[in-house]
Amino acid sequence: MSGYSEQANSSQLLREFPVGEAFSAGPAGLDAEALRALQEVRFAKVMKRAWQVPFYQRHWGEAGLEPGDIAGLDDLARLPVVTKDDLMDSVERFPPLGDYHGMDRPEGGQFRTVLQTTSGTTGSPQPLFFGAKDREIQNILLARAYLLQGLRSDDVVHSVYGFGMVNGGHYIREAVLYYTDALLLPAGTGTQTRSLQQVELMQRFGATVLVGFGDFLHKLARTANEAGLVPGEDIPLRMISGHVAHDARQALSNAWGGAVVYDWYGVGDTGIVAAEGPVCDGLYIWEDAHYVEIVAPDSGVPVEPGCDGNLCVTVLFKDSVYPIVRFDTQDVSRLLPADSDSGINFQRIAGFSGRSDNMVKLRGVNVYPTAIGSLLHGFSGATGEYVCRLHSMDDQDELTVMLEYDGADPDFGELISRHLRARLGVRLGVEVVAGGETAGLTELEVRQKPRRLIDER
Repeated sequence: MSGYSEQANSSQLLREFPVGEAFSAGPAGLDAEALRALQEVRFAKVMKRAWQVPFYQRHWGEAGLEPGDIAGLDDLARLPVVTKDDLMDSVERFPPLGDYHGMDRPEGGQFRTVLQTTSGTTGSPQPLFFGAKDREIQNILLARAYLLQGLRSDDVVHSVYGFGMVNGGHYIREAVLYYTDALLLPAGTGTQTRSLQQVELMQRFGATVLVGFGDFLHKLARTANEAGLVPGEDIPLRMISGHVAHDARQALSNAWGGAVVYDWYGVGDTGIVAAEGPVCDGLYIWEDAHYVEIVAPDSGVPVEPGCDGNLCVTVLFKDSVYPIVRFDTQDVSRLLPADSDSGINFQRIAGFSGRSDNMVKLRGVNVYPTAIGSLLHGFSGATGEYVCRLHSMDDQDELTVMLEYDGADPDFGELISRHLRARLGVRLGVEVVAGGETAGLTELEVRQKPRRLIDER
């Protein structure tokens, strides 16, 4: 049986999913008809494979569907969405891997498979499966994003994505090393390489690009300043690429001496789905590789164009291990039309604006704890670190924001309370604590994505 390299065939994959100038000259310029034709061919292969996987046979059969009922993408909404709860139910029924992995070849034997897990930020870690081919396509698509955003061969990339069972650090390392010419510093999280040591490494090796989750990137900037290092001078960053709330972009750029900040979106199951380009106005969906819907959280029905809803992703290249069809990420966003002036004819998304599964409804107002951070930047003395505590009082849900503050204004808490009420339309409790006091609750140094909501009800 062929091994990983033979199954992956990276040279062929780069022709099918090009990067750099080949991307601009190829898929980026496809008109709507040609793009749809390409998507339909790839979707048909994914559906054929998915019907061979026990999970989908059961999931779709319970909805009254049979092979052949879905003739193409126009029929996609007839399929029930797949959520993490569905996948974890599969794991519980068929431990330890569930029955959605698709490792078994129809003709016998198994596909070469990479096993990793989610971080467990929103529950128990979920097994993730990658075949050799789709693993490399994910790496290629991430390299496509970095190159589109301006990554150069002379760049030194400092990555704070974690290793271990989660995919992050491995995925970024593979993308940069295999599909770009940049030099990589794979530092990982604060527990893998202490924050102070990280900024010292960045200075010593002249890091020019920083990649990771926005929360930890802010922390590293504070650590650099505390160590007497001037971001942008002692550490000559020119570019940041990661996961950054739109409202927090300028604050992160300022913290790192004016570095240009780019956003991209993906989840562990799918890999990168969309990324900003040089214009920084919406994230281009890699539509040659994914079909994205925005669906209502309660029904899985597509919402009207331009409306907020859950990102629902069908991966058009996972036609061997773990096919992904109508996966409801429960991340909230909305679709934007293509920006034809950019030369990229793909649709865009507005970016991540919260998770519907930890949305809190307070007196009729929807509040997303993961999106509150972007509202806290720009206040002198605030470190930007916070955690939300959900509790009940007089049979009514209340949300209290525990916010770190190193300043001396005794009225700071009330200032933040008024600010949040003006931006969110509902009053939240605010508890001001000293710098570092939320770290034990958020696990900022340990998790790739810190915990921002603690349900105490």
